[in-house]
Amino acid sequence: MATLTLINKFGKMGGWNDVKVRILGRKLEGITELEYTDEQELENVMGAGEYPIGQSDGNYEAKASITLYMEEMRALLDSLPPTVRLQQIPAFDIVVKYTYGTRVYTDRLRNCRFKNNGVAVKQGDKTIAQKFDLLITHVDWNTI
Repeated sequence: MATLTLINKFGKMGGWNDVKVRILGRKLEGITELEYTDEQELENVMGAGEYPIGQSDGNYEAKASITLYMEEMRALLDSLPPTVRLQQIPAFDIVVKYTYGTRVYTDRLRNCRFKNNGVAVKQGDKTIAQKFDLLITHVDWNTI
């Protein structure tokens, strides 16, 4: 008997159109990129012999960045009092939702703060976008 090959195993794959991001109560529309990772220091503990006798945990570190169009960045600034910089916004959470069919997965980037602000534009650019590095304490993966 012939083996059945499943061509569309995962169905509709998730993509950029399935990602929704909220900052300070605003659903971002002028966003072109979001990146976040976390890492746990792990190491083998050596003792007698050539193989590890155990493992230990070290510090946790989370990193994040976001790329916004100038218009989105200005909208954030417009929601602040005059002369307040992005870096002065108190810590906030970023809620990221991914939709797969009827299921929604939610990640939360905790205690975010903008580390930088700036503009980079050159001749021929059709839009202006800026990447902002974020200071975050941790990521809650797949929360409610």
